[in-house]
Amino acid sequence: MLKRILLCAALAVASLSVVSAQVTVVVPREVIATGSNHHVQGIAFDAKSGCMYFSFTTTFVKTDLEGNVLGSIKNIQGHLGAMTFDPVSRKVFASLEFKDDVIGASLSGFAKGNSRFYIAIVDVDKVNAMEMEPENNDVLRTVCLEDVVSDYAAKVELDGETVDHRYSCSGIDGVTIAPKIGRRGGRNYLYCAYGVYRGDSRGDNDYQIIGRYDLDELDRMASSVRFEVEDRPGIEKPLEKYFVFTGNTNWGVQNLCYDPFSGKMFMAVYKGSKPQYPNYPLFAVDMTRKPVRGVLKGVSYDRSKHSLPFLSEDGLKDSATGITGWNFGLGSTGFCSLGGGLFYFSQNGRVNGSETCVARLLRWTGDSGDPFAEP
Repeated sequence: MLKRILLCAALAVASLSVVSAQVTVVVPREVIATGSNHHVQGIAFDAKSGCMYFSFTTTFVKTDLEGNVLGSIKNIQGHLGAMTFDPVSRKVFASLEFKDDVIGASLSGFAKGNSRFYIAIVDVDKVNAMEMEPENNDVLRTVCLEDVVSDYAAKVELDGETVDHRYSCSGIDGVTIAPKIGRRGGRNYLYCAYGVYRGDSRGDNDYQIIGRYDLDELDRMASSVRFEVEDRPGIEKPLEKYFVFTGNTNWGVQNLCYDPFSGKMFMAVYKGSKPQYPNYPLFAVDMTRKPVRGVLKGVSYDRSKHSLPFLSEDGLKDSATGITGWNFGLGSTGFCSLGGGLFYFSQNGRVNGSETCVARLLRWTGDSGDPFAEP
């Protein structure tokens, strides 16, 4: 029998300026879920219902806290990535890519030459059966992020050479719900991070790019899924686009996680390889500090001023670049804040040929060398 912890906290964080009632829930040290042939991409926690949600790339899985599967959505013909749960609307918001590259080609054959990027919205209370179909129903709806489509498709002049993908955009992945950066409390928004292609020779790929979107507008604009590529109306651009200087990473922010307890928006990445940078696998935006406006380093084709948030001062600080982060290896395949300094972190593996996720309970320590530990 797994040891359990009684978590008494306002777990359902304010969303859209509404704060939920205090929730008391018993959480296990581990929640184990089995998915499909593709590894886990993101996880989310639902205190009110005592549920966990898992993205296994082409399958959405809903379990209780014992790991018993309560429902699932199969045959998602794209890359369902990171996820976050909104306790007010009781919907999961996730990134969903249909793109013609090394990752997407095997998942989205119909996307050839017409890559698209969506926020998927899952009505979790309607996920009440096994292997539900995703198309033509209101369980899963999507809304396109047109600005990301434009940046991905763009060709730009960099150092006298024409290169693909503005800012080296590879699509989207990490998502979280949080207040406006630099403002304590108030209305919540969806934040969605770009994927960024690895490239040691390019100078325009050293930022993590995060868009801020209105949750109501996303929900209002979303429509039921039809997997053939369509030109449905989408969100033209985010309310604000943030550029966080970390040095290049391999595929950008894999998972975002806002934690009101620490005041940070954590960014889990696959480590980069540029030797001039510390290449941490975990960074964090300081949500308490208002961003500054500035020109992007190394992006010769874009000399306009952008919103530049601050990295957290906690963690290890690289003396050469001033970049701060942690050498903490979990989070790239999913993590979520439970409140009160507690988190679930995903650890992926295989059991009997199927991809499996162990959501492991850890607490924030604030230590620069060991930021998360057993509670």
